[in-house]
Amino acid sequence: MKNIDYNRKKALAYAEKWALKRNHRYLDFENIGGDCTNFASQCIYAGCGVMNYTPTFGWYYNSPNDRAPAWTGVGFLYNFLTNNKGIGPYAIELALNYAQTGDIVQLGDSDGRFYHTLVIVSVRNGNIYVASHTFDAYMRPLSSYLFDNIRLLHIVGARV
Repeated sequence: MKNIDYNRKKALAYAEKWALKRNHRYLDFENIGGDCTNFASQCIYAGCGVMNYTPTFGWYYNSPNDRAPAWTGVGFLYNFLTNNKGIGPYAIELALNYAQTGDIVQLGDSDGRFYHTLVIVSVRNGNIYVASHTFDAYMRPLSSYLFDNIRLLHIVGARV
């Protein structure tokens, strides 16, 4: 396996293009549980170009009925990115002050359940701005969201 860089510019270009509309290559999960993690996965894929086809525990999307839970599930994406030792993108959890464009933020409740995935599209003057689906947003201040818990998934790179 070889490590490759995560192309943050490509992830950002994808987020800008599709944050307020839908890419018809992917099912819109908005009315069947939410589309936020699906959108984040699309952005990550735009930035790395490689999927992990490991059954059940991988990260891939071929069709609505042929996809990994990590492609569309908040907790599953976290588990995949932070534990992936194989092909595909991988991440580490860091404090928010390490946020970079193209990284992922997940919001949670006071019980520790994480329920929303956002893509960081800008970090300036100490403020973080995000894009997301389900509650479609582009350049929305992270500070405008209400949440009890938050975690930053810093995309380190990918393996091919």
